[in-house]
Amino acid sequence: MANLKNNLNSKKQFFLSLAFEKAKINLGSTKQNPSVGCVVEKNGAIISSGCTSMNGRPHAEFNALNKKVNFKGSNLYVTLEPCSHYGTTPPCTNLIIKKKIKRVYYSIKDIDKRSKNKSKKILSKKKIIVNNKLMKKNGIKFYQSYYLQHKNKLPLVDAKIAVSKDYLTKNLKKKWITNSHSRKRAQLIRTMYDCIISSSKSINEDNSLLNCRITGLENKSPDLLILDRNLKLKKNLKLFKVKCKRKILLFTYSKNNKKISYFKKKGIKIINFTSINEAKDFKNLLLILKKRGYSRIFIEAGLTLLNFLIKNNFLNNIYIFKSNFPLKKAGLNFSSNNIIKKIYLKNKINVNLFGDKLFIEKLK
Repeated sequence: MANLKNNLNSKKQFFLSLAFEKAKINLGSTKQNPSVGCVVEKNGAIISSGCTSMNGRPHAEFNALNKKVNFKGSNLYVTLEPCSHYGTTPPCTNLIIKKKIKRVYYSIKDIDKRSKNKSKKILSKKKIIVNNKLMKKNGIKFYQSYYLQHKNKLPLVDAKIAVSKDYLTKNLKKKWITNSHSRKRAQLIRTMYDCIISSSKSINEDNSLLNCRITGLENKSPDLLILDRNLKLKKNLKLFKVKCKRKILLFTYSKNNKKISYFKKKGIKIINFTSINEAKDFKNLLLILKKRGYSRIFIEAGLTLLNFLIKNNFLNNIYIFKSNFPLKKAGLNFSSNNIIKKIYLKNKINVNLFGDKLFIEKLK
């Protein structure tokens, strides 16, 4: 009996873990809607699946169930509680009932008050068996940004940095510290966020694009916010020559009207700020971004800004790409690397970067 129960639990976790893999596809690209994954199983075989579409509509359940398939008596696995309210589209619970789903399994309840704790009651009345709180830890972690979005808190803020084996961040002989495989992985990580924050100093030095250039994922490049106190952003950057469907915001307190006019003609949104020096200033900046609908922020900048963010407890997680080679005299730092060195690297991401290593560490 115990073995049978364990097998059933393993089956549920297997299909729900596949649903989480589906949810990853559009993570960071569903605007204010959560990115959800859905898998439909019947007699032990997957008969359909879906994820939340780009920009948040249609929902994952609709994409999985809106097919010419006999769903009667099947089991539906979804990463988040199905919606049960009328909005732009009818509730997913209606479609689940219509398709005669037998069982529904989901990880965590929706924090949206319009649906929170309602789907189980609605589905149960139609004799649909509902099990929730499966893989709850996975769900809480995955929907961290969505939960923060619905609370009176700052949005999720993650960061990444590349370091040599001896923790230097600037290579004096080459442009890069890590290899091409790490750089491709960094581009993939970008697609999981809806806004990148960088500085004009970092962009000017590296002539960086800060987009995704992986074939098929180019349209998932996040919007870009550039911190540029004195409007020192160069005009002849690659950034302005590559066509990319995303917004570029420039935060500055410069009154250089000529240069401001130039960047406006390039389609850049100029946002005037009185100060970007203290913790309260950065907090206000993040709140402005939250009001604009951004919930997943990714920091790509130098040590100076990263040290500031870590000291002031702004970062939730940090990705650290670490080369297997020391730079010694061929490298340097523009700021102290003591804070980065103190981060205990224990959560290695199991991906082959051909010598480089990638860690993700939780900071709060």
